[in-house]
Amino acid sequence: MTMLDCSSCSSWVSRLRCPRPHGFLAHVITKVCLGALLFGVVWSIAEKECYPGGNLFGIIILFLCAVCGGKLVGLIQLPTLPPFPPLVGMLLAGLVLRNVTPYVTEAVHIEQTWSAALRNVALAIILTRAGLGLDPSALHRLKAVCVRLAVGPCTVEASTVAVMSHFLMGLPWVWGFVLGFVLSAVSPAVVVPSMLLLQKDGYGVEKGIPTLLMAAGSFDDILAITAFTTSLGVAFASDSTWLNVMKGVLEVVGGSAAGLVLGLFICFFPSQDQEELVLRRSVMLLGLSVFAVFGSHVAGFSGAGGLCTLVMAFIAALGWGEAKGPVAAVVGRFWDIFQPLLFGLVGAQITVSTLDPNTVGLGMACLGTGLVIRVLFTFLMVFFGGFNTKEKLFISVAWLPKATVQAAIGSKALDMARVSGDEVLVKYGLDVLTVAVLAILTTAPIGALGIGLAGPRLLTRHPEDTHADRKEGDLEADTETPQKDMVTFESKL
Repeated sequence: MTMLDCSSCSSWVSRLRCPRPHGFLAHVITKVCLGALLFGVVWSIAEKECYPGGNLFGIIILFLCAVCGGKLVGLIQLPTLPPFPPLVGMLLAGLVLRNVTPYVTEAVHIEQTWSAALRNVALAIILTRAGLGLDPSALHRLKAVCVRLAVGPCTVEASTVAVMSHFLMGLPWVWGFVLGFVLSAVSPAVVVPSMLLLQKDGYGVEKGIPTLLMAAGSFDDILAITAFTTSLGVAFASDSTWLNVMKGVLEVVGGSAAGLVLGLFICFFPSQDQEELVLRRSVMLLGLSVFAVFGSHVAGFSGAGGLCTLVMAFIAALGWGEAKGPVAAVVGRFWDIFQPLLFGLVGAQITVSTLDPNTVGLGMACLGTGLVIRVLFTFLMVFFGGFNTKEKLFISVAWLPKATVQAAIGSKALDMARVSGDEVLVKYGLDVLTVAVLAILTTAPIGALGIGLAGPRLLTRHPEDTHADRKEGDLEADTETPQKDMVTFESKL
């Protein structure tokens, strides 16, 4: 009787069964429900902070709008060109939210302390990802070129921008170097993912070009951040210039040493016999990275945190060997979350109505001059590195994009100026932030498109990597033309 009842019930349910939703509509409904659930959970915990005007309300709305903006811009597809980088849409989403109407501006409000904290977390994550992506063998082989590529273009571009901004924009020399080192940092958010795609598809791997650019880009960012911090200390501190310079050197040495010690520690702990090893390693690595960035700020050595994070991730990856792949995937997931927040928050810092057209025009002149000098000097720096002319040209193009560091540190000068209450310093800080945002809007899409187009055309694809991931018996793959390889890579980017 029980079995009969069960079968009858099953038959009755099957009659009422509706076709299961699938496809695009089901995907959209799921995303909307997840967004509403996220808001509902946070509201049930924080209540007032989730009302319009609260910090959590602003963060959630900004995050959702930045994600949508990135998706929309990513859909822009021109013939024979790769998609535009989503970070441009994320930046524009924050800019629009800030400047639509006074009501929206007041409702989507995020305090400066919250904004700065989220930007620093994002910086720690992208530096961790860069450290995990370094190839030690190629780095050892190209160490001389790596040093030249990291130090030369960054220093020359910063000096060029400092001179141009002093005479064109009227910035004091120290503020000119503040702006110069903000603009001189290459973007890991554009370069690292692009180089990982090239590395995966075998382009330039034989000569270590992706690893060279990721490693040199990371050290370029550290140099720019350290020099920026030193210049900012000179601009605001009452200490002597020599003390601030020595402090910068101490930050480099201390950050490297701390990163070495922490990296060796997490090579052994958690041990390989523990359960959920990937999860524990990921939590340990990301936790120490964020702690290094914030702890260095508390200690007064803010430039050391980024270098510590980079060195720690590199040493940890060296000790883990092939097992670093799953950890890098987890870190990439965290970057997918914080990337919209980072660029959305930077865009929300700009109020269009307060911008001076002269500042925009003169700032673009400084930026353009610095980029031209950077490209030319980069081409010179890779001489005697074993590269042919096409590879030198590609490296120069790949050294253009600005985004992550400009987003992370571009508003720090303005934040400090607002704390000081000096209107002149506030104006200088706003000029720095304005030009930093202009650099992101112009160089990020140009650099991403340049890498996507130039990589398959200018770099040689290693034969072993070309056939590594093909299925056996795939005759079409064996006859794949270089033009098809190029289209495949561009579609991925």
